Amino acid sequence: MENWQKQAQKILEESLAVKKAFWEKQKGNILRSAEEILRALKAGGKLLIFGNGGSAADAQHMAAEFVNRFRLERLPLPAIALTTDTSILTAIANDYDFSQVFSKQVKALGHPGDVALGISTSGNSENVLQGLATARELGLFTIGLTGGDGGKMPSYADLVITVPSRETPRIQEAHIFYIHLVCELVEEAYFAS
Repeated sequence: MENWQKQAQKILEESLAVKKAFWEKQKGNILRSAEEILRALKAGGKLLIFGNGGSAADAQHMAAEFVNRFRLERLPLPAIALTTDTSILTAIANDYDFSQVFSKQVKALGHPGDVALGISTSGNSENVLQGLATARELGLFTIGLTGGDGGKMPSYADLVITVPSRETPRIQEAHIFYIHLVCELVEEAYFAS
């Protein structure tokens, strides 16, 4: 148990250091992404969010914060996690390929002026990249949320926000920080008047 305390302290310090470095290196991109999401929502557009595994959970978390509420009691904002409909996901994966599970949904739901946010800790998830590529082709503003060196994501997104770490848990912790920060900034700005 004594070792656990030391290990926990080390993990805490690493997590805080990654989040601080993430903010310092990416604050311009983080704030721009919030501005693009706000612009889309104010113009009647929506936010489409997608990822795999923990990133799928992050997509659902972010959509829930926009549709329900974050900190303010307010009207819902349109955000859809493309990770939640198992019938759609399994039909596309079965009839076509798993790499198409997000791109086909983007084709069905996305419109010019919307924002697509693809989340991949490695930046190399093929279905996330294809979802971003389709969104870009359709005229959506595309945001990639990733880690490490960004992987292939910079070729697929208009704006790439990269956590400066190669450790998946630390990247995901910074992604949650990003999600909460953007939700709070957009919510406050949208309902400021």
